[in-house]
Amino acid sequence: MVTLEDYEGPATAWCPGCGNFAILRAVKMALVSLNLEPHQVAFVSGIGQASKLPHYLKCNCFNGIHGRVLPVATGLKLANPSLRVIGEGGDGDGYAEGGNHFIHAMRRNIDITYIVHNNQVFGLTKGQPSPTSEQGFTSGMSPGGAVLPPMPVLEFAIALDIGYVARGFAGEINHLVELISGAIQHKGFAFVDVLQPCVSFNKVNTSAWYKQRVYKLEEHDPSDRDAALEAARQWGEKIPIGLIYRSDRAEYCHARGIDSSSAPSRLEPKPEHVNPIIEGMASGER
Repeated sequence: MVTLEDYEGPATAWCPGCGNFAILRAVKMALVSLNLEPHQVAFVSGIGQASKLPHYLKCNCFNGIHGRVLPVATGLKLANPSLRVIGEGGDGDGYAEGGNHFIHAMRRNIDITYIVHNNQVFGLTKGQPSPTSEQGFTSGMSPGGAVLPPMPVLEFAIALDIGYVARGFAGEINHLVELISGAIQHKGFAFVDVLQPCVSFNKVNTSAWYKQRVYKLEEHDPSDRDAALEAARQWGEKIPIGLIYRSDRAEYCHARGIDSSSAPSRLEPKPEHVNPIIEGMASGER
């Protein structure tokens, strides 16, 4: 039986009170609830405070460059479909530098889980507005305030018809565990946007601010796309958390006929198959 201790990594280096601590605990609890061994899981992260989370877990981890979480996670899944691949990072890493990859990963609907820590600010680089910052948001790095409205990431995901779209809150750990567990079990691209406070650089969207506004979705049909879009657009005095949208669109590996037995990680390459490709590339032939 898997326990939390099986995933226990080194000490963390986040600010006291950071929402990342709660998300880290929720991730561990979700993996344990699914009885997944550390060797069955592979985390991919980018750059940022949120992207340090896999450093504090004892499991497979690939830490890439800023915004490139999803291409690496896609490659891992295509090479070895038996792995539970989890992409993880912040709103800056995922929606700014990684915005293009985010869109195309959703288009593919490949079987990976993507957890985004959304604190509405760039934390590692000292407080610039992120794509999800409130319009007018000010900080030491943006004294004039954010000019653009926040990026509607949940609406993007629903519009692209991915299979699992959820929003959680770091202050509701048990609820977040359920959302992450459901995402990992879902066959297809599963996206969990997690609201969290940044105690150092976001003095507006604090833990108290969220707690006054978030509420759990009840009597909501996640298969109803119109209802999902309506829930995704709610922001302000009331912010819904929970499973917002679910669809049964075909998963990418399944559509391509790739499974654990035919994946590259299971194949033994033969010289007669590989050499013509290498020779053609060396000669410039197409």
